[in-house]
Amino acid sequence: MSSGHAPIVVSGAGDRVTMVTRGVLLAITVGAWVHVVSSPGAHGDMVMEESPATLAAATAYVVGWAVMMAAMMLPSALPMVALYAVIQRSAGTAGPRGVPVALFTLVYLGLWAATGVPVYVASTLLEDVESDLLPYALALLLVAAGIYQMSPLKQVCLRACRSPLGFLLGRWRPGLLGSLALGWSHAVYCVGCCWALMVVLVAAGAMGLAWVLLIAVLVTAEKLLPHGEWIARGAGAALVLLGLAVALRPDLTMLLRHGHVM
Repeated sequence: MSSGHAPIVVSGAGDRVTMVTRGVLLAITVGAWVHVVSSPGAHGDMVMEESPATLAAATAYVVGWAVMMAAMMLPSALPMVALYAVIQRSAGTAGPRGVPVALFTLVYLGLWAATGVPVYVASTLLEDVESDLLPYALALLLVAAGIYQMSPLKQVCLRACRSPLGFLLGRWRPGLLGSLALGWSHAVYCVGCCWALMVVLVAAGAMGLAWVLLIAVLVTAEKLLPHGEWIARGAGAALVLLGLAVALRPDLTMLLRHGHVM
């Protein structure tokens, strides 16, 4: 399983199950993106509003985060899910063919949705940081995210995401419990691969549409394009430089978070 090769995508366009799987995932992705782009806060803070930290506010935030994660993460997960559908069909699994694939996908999306809880807590705490300290907190987060992007752990997680066949064959388990375990394992590796970029999304961009699009493109490029590991490292170096720039020029904070300087 070499990280220097493009990810393996199994050709299953003629298989009805594979075609249906891809069609459903594409429909979910398109619907999620339509919601993200058309949301009232699409040009600013997409989910976080200036309201007290209540259960209703937290629920709305997590739901919005879950929809956004579906839009951002499903395109790069499509090869893995489609290949899983092909292997399930070849294995002759008893019962409805779509159930294991649905479980696999739901577990994947469920874990990403669950990350909205700590993200909401972190966003609330970030909003309470004193304005004169906010640039340095932001700079620290950017540098930390950049360092992680270049770390060996990031590369381990990225290789798992970039090699669907090796990942599935190396961890294959039959039955519905196997689908749950595989979906969970894939989700854990994916979160391990992308969490630092989501920190940047929340901290720097306040989940504005421009940052959402940028991070979504970067995630997809890392996982699907040749030499994605170098794309990840390049993004990490850029984040470190951006963090240092914010530390030296605190006025850049407003530009990053709201699109204008103080």
